[in-house]
Amino acid sequence: MLKITSAVGAQVVFTLRHSRNPCPVALQYLGKLDVKSQIGPKLPSSIFLNKIVSNSCCTHLSVRCYAKNKDKKSNKGQKKVSIDENLLAEHLKYNAMKTEMEKAVAALKNNYIKNLSLRSSTGALDSLPVTFEGDEYLIQDLAQIVRKNPKTIILNMISFPQAIPAVLESLKASGMNLNPQQDKTSIFIPIPKVTKEHRENLSKGAKALFIKTKDTIKELQNKNIKLLKDNDSLATDLVHTLQDQITAVADKYVLEAQRIMEEKQNELKGDS
Repeated sequence: MLKITSAVGAQVVFTLRHSRNPCPVALQYLGKLDVKSQIGPKLPSSIFLNKIVSNSCCTHLSVRCYAKNKDKKSNKGQKKVSIDENLLAEHLKYNAMKTEMEKAVAALKNNYIKNLSLRSSTGALDSLPVTFEGDEYLIQDLAQIVRKNPKTIILNMISFPQAIPAVLESLKASGMNLNPQQDKTSIFIPIPKVTKEHRENLSKGAKALFIKTKDTIKELQNKNIKLLKDNDSLATDLVHTLQDQITAVADKYVLEAQRIMEEKQNELKGDS
């Protein structure tokens, strides 16, 4: 059964007193109230209302109660950390750390250009790494790369025929959806069609490369924070300040890498 508290009683009683056609039961209980007060001493308004609401002739009475918004949480923005490069340079090898983070982002961009294109190109194959006899080479060091026509690339392996198996393995594992075919000392590489599946695979590859870049940046961050914490000559408050700033620097480069990834994914999916 609906229960009405005295908090809303006075307003409803006032409405019934001034209604042109109040129901009979409402009038009956209304008469028991003190005429000088909306909430009379003879019958509190909450009791009055609960009685008339429970009666069948007053089932049309509607009371809306609003809950108080006590638990609403305020959305406070996170504290912005100001980066003091002079302070960082004073207590750690800041320029070296920043340079390494910049290199990680640049390497990501370079990988996207060379290894994640919708159409395989001679440029993408040039820098593809090949492990041969315990050392790492680039394909361009082992083969002459020729574009026979818009649909086929040929690797002439006549100078290093013994490296053909390693080159084939590298091509298949490149993530470029390649299906190389060997003919004596030549490797023919049909350029794959741009399908939806191919686009999605390249997009996944873009994310995987971003995650590697992010991990590299965070490793640099953690390495430098550890060096600070191991330095007993620094005050605790200063260490916390420097730690926050190092994290802010790392986050800046991660966001830049993420922006590059999203642009590449849009390009690969055809959204750009």
